Amino acid sequence: MKPLEVIHASLQKRVLVELKGGREYRGILEGYDHPHLNLILKNAEEYIEGEKKREIEKVIVRGDNIIYISP
Repeated sequence: MKPLEVIHASLQKRVLVELKGGREYRGILEGYDHPHLNLILKNAEEYIEGEKKREIEKVIVRGDNIIYISP
């Protein structure tokens, strides 16, 4: 499977997205764009350095800041 196929298969499923700077989001992947890989997550939780900070109804994550996405 190719990376974009894995991301496409993860639509409407819960994913973990780790970003630069010790921040991560856990939420339902609602959409993404190609080639930038900007993500839209709904019902997301924001963690900073492993500590839950807040819950967010909808968030757009810029693809340039992503370290990894775990389906």
